[in-house]
Amino acid sequence: MFDVDKWQEIFTTLRQNKLRAFLTGFSVAWGIFMLIILLGAGNGIQNSIIYGFSSSQISCLWVWGGQTSMNYKGLKPGRRVQLDNDDYSRTKSINKHIYKISSRFQISGENIVSFGKESGKFEIRTVYPDYEVIENIEMKQGRFINSKDIDETRKIAVISTVVNKTLFKGKDPIGQYVHANNFPFQVVGVFEDIDSWETNNKCIYIPVTTAQKLYGSRDIHTISVMMPRNIAIEESKKLESEIRNQIAKKHTFDPADSRALSIGNPLEDYERTKKVLKGISLFIWIIGIMTIIAGIVGISNIMMIVVKERTKEIGVRKAIGARPSSVVGLILQESIFITAVAGYVGMIFGIGLVELVNAKMPPTDYFRNPYVDINLAIVATIILVVAGALAGLFPAMRAAQIKPIEALRDE
Repeated sequence: MFDVDKWQEIFTTLRQNKLRAFLTGFSVAWGIFMLIILLGAGNGIQNSIIYGFSSSQISCLWVWGGQTSMNYKGLKPGRRVQLDNDDYSRTKSINKHIYKISSRFQISGENIVSFGKESGKFEIRTVYPDYEVIENIEMKQGRFINSKDIDETRKIAVISTVVNKTLFKGKDPIGQYVHANNFPFQVVGVFEDIDSWETNNKCIYIPVTTAQKLYGSRDIHTISVMMPRNIAIEESKKLESEIRNQIAKKHTFDPADSRALSIGNPLEDYERTKKVLKGISLFIWIIGIMTIIAGIVGISNIMMIVVKERTKEIGVRKAIGARPSSVVGLILQESIFITAVAGYVGMIFGIGLVELVNAKMPPTDYFRNPYVDINLAIVATIILVVAGALAGLFPAMRAAQIKPIEALRDE
């Protein structure tokens, strides 16, 4: 039942002690505000990391040769492990978990790409058709490299939207010829790499067999292997071990020599990152909850002070017949009111600030689209109110136990 007199008394007490009421409410509002800000910041960091993985294919293995660092079968360390077409062919048939595969032949130098009077320095990547899926490439015009381009060593090129804008200035590039390191290549497609790495859109693609023929080599720099998207981390490590053992056997080095052959496994990195994200989330919650607890402790202390200041008043109430439940209810109502209002204000300001940052701050590689789950914020505020009630309960019970004669003698 709504008791107008009680609420009038609560508001009168708050008006008479404005500073105390403000500081009490501020400690609570600050606690919920900081919790929401921390959650929003944590989500922003997590979004940037997840976006970095989602824009690339994580179920891939990247294999490249290095230099031996261990003695093996009488051979000294320091030998260079140079991959070639045979390594690509053997890897292609090694395991059923290989979904797509490509190799790349490294073209060193400045790599000048030109059309007419326009030119620029762009990376020239030599690949197989499967690389379109491996690199997560989106075709904007024309097509990507196909099997006939590989078999017939065609001089064709697929250029990025950045290269297209630089060289063709809005003209249709399909069918035109660009010169890459003075070799002519016919443009058959324009792509955009949706990966977050900017360099992936500053390049052109040509068939790997064409590049090897032009430069007179069978060497390759990298082997890219794509596995099924739902592959388990254990299966990816098994495939990684099989590739390492096979190449180690061909090039005669110890399979345990990690410097002789490097294999990058983004899936393993992703699993490791998820554990880090869980740790960050747990840390944020711990800090936020500790901040709220500090606010609740402040309420409890303030309520104790309130009881102490109003001891004589409580004694008079009990002397004229006030029940202990009435005294407890009065103190609890004041505690809940301050906590609820302050918690709501802290929640609104916290959500508002997170939304403002989300709207005004452009996404970066380290922070992207911060947000706070509204339902989570409401639940946190409700928990805060309940905790505020409990914080006021103990001083209220103490007030209810005061004997009238002792209260009237209190100075």
